[in-house]
Amino acid sequence: MNDDPEYAPATGSDHHPDDPDHHPDHPLETSDALAALAARVDHTNELLQRMLAEVAKTPSTHAIFVDAGYVYAAAGLLVTGTEDRRSFDLDAEGMIDAFIDKARTIFADSRLLRVYWYDGARRRIHTPEQQSIAELPDVKVRLGNLNANNQQKGVDSLIRTDLESLARQRAISDAALVGGDEDLVSAVEAAQGYGARVHLWGIEAGDGRNQAEPLLWEVDSQRTFDLEFCRPYITRRPVTVYENEGAPPPSRDEVRFVGAQIAATWLVERGREAMAELLPGHPYLPGPVDQDLLNEAERLLQRSLRGHGVLRRALRDGFWQHLQAQF
Repeated sequence: MNDDPEYAPATGSDHHPDDPDHHPDHPLETSDALAALAARVDHTNELLQRMLAEVAKTPSTHAIFVDAGYVYAAAGLLVTGTEDRRSFDLDAEGMIDAFIDKARTIFADSRLLRVYWYDGARRRIHTPEQQSIAELPDVKVRLGNLNANNQQKGVDSLIRTDLESLARQRAISDAALVGGDEDLVSAVEAAQGYGARVHLWGIEAGDGRNQAEPLLWEVDSQRTFDLEFCRPYITRRPVTVYENEGAPPPSRDEVRFVGAQIAATWLVERGREAMAELLPGHPYLPGPVDQDLLNEAERLLQRSLRGHGVLRRALRDGFWQHLQAQF
């Protein structure tokens, strides 16, 4: 038997601490470990309480998303009986202030991020009216395109992009959406997917509905503004009276030339692609385009063509002749 202490047999108390069968010989080791764990739990709880306190102090935030095309059409029809923007004026600043006041009442413990005003413009160039709206405090104007039929293009995708982005960044907790197009359903779903609540605001329809049912099904709440709410912000424009109404009417050739002149101007202003969209409809023009043509011709001639069917046909003939010659 080797008496060298270096070769002394190991005892139970000499087991390595990493040995799974090892148990501390002293209760003090267990007590220290529990105390350290408790300290870490207390520290974690303290951090959570601080975070919750900060969240509680941070006010919720809301934004208002306005489809201007919907507002013009719905409010104009409700107050004046027509959707044609040329027939009335909209006090956009007054209506935006009314929306802000309403949101302040509904979201009492929330602050306004801003109002987003979505509209269409040819080549996305601001009109003077849109410029004045863009200069309002807390208002952001976002422009889609306007095609040859005076239809907005790209507005719904802009609304979806903004709604989804703000919800994803937790920049808003509530969104008031003023619109009615079914294409907005995907925007609502995207925002809700990130935890935001979406509230649909609409304008009273004289007959039936002016908001898509699938959109009504998806939102968190609905609110409708009636005639009394809209009336102060819509003013019908006076009918134009020309000084030379008593003079003989212009000739068909003169009116045809004016039609060609307008077509040439529109090709430059609206672009060849937009004007080419009209060609498949020959010899008919979409209602809004035909109305624009008539208004512009009357402005150039300084004479009303209402009630002159022959002259109106000559006007369209001149328009189509020039347009077809370009394509």
